[in-house]
Amino acid sequence: MSNALSLTAAAIVACLLLYIYPIGKSYETQDQMSYAIVYKSVSKFADSVRSKGYITPAMYREFTAELDATGNMYKIEMQHDEKRYHPVYSDPADETTFLGDYEVYFEARYTPHIMEVLFPEQGSAVPEQERKYLLKQYDYFTVRVSNTNTTKATLVRNFLNMGSSGNVVRIHIPYGGMVLNEDY
Repeated sequence: MSNALSLTAAAIVACLLLYIYPIGKSYETQDQMSYAIVYKSVSKFADSVRSKGYITPAMYREFTAELDATGNMYKIEMQHDEKRYHPVYSDPADETTFLGDYEVYFEARYTPHIMEVLFPEQGSAVPEQERKYLLKQYDYFTVRVSNTNTTKATLVRNFLNMGSSGNVVRIHIPYGGMVLNEDY
């Protein structure tokens, strides 16, 4: 009886070592390659927006096409922090009490607002050349990309751990910075 039990255990270990582990490692490598592709795409898109000072529908479509090439699904979040200046008055009701100073603050705009400019509901009525989302020099632009699907490497890991890790995000890339130019 103990001989049959040890043979069964040895067969399970052999299966894990010969088949499951190499498959898991190849899927891990696939996730690493996907991460590298997504990082390159995110940095290229964000740097392009930061150097040009605008986003066009064509730029966004090219960006999403590069992400789609990895075979994963992604949540894309964009944030534009527009720099605003507010004059400081000792009495806000009286313009003659200007103190010669300005408060600087940032007004944030997020993905839904940006997408409404790029792809309006009446999209066919507005020519694509006119659908630019404009940013100003010294504003900030940030892109965050996270995968939303469970990758194959996560599936194998969950199988080996006999449960779910609960976290499907394997690829999360925040990238951005100050807008450097207004090329429009």
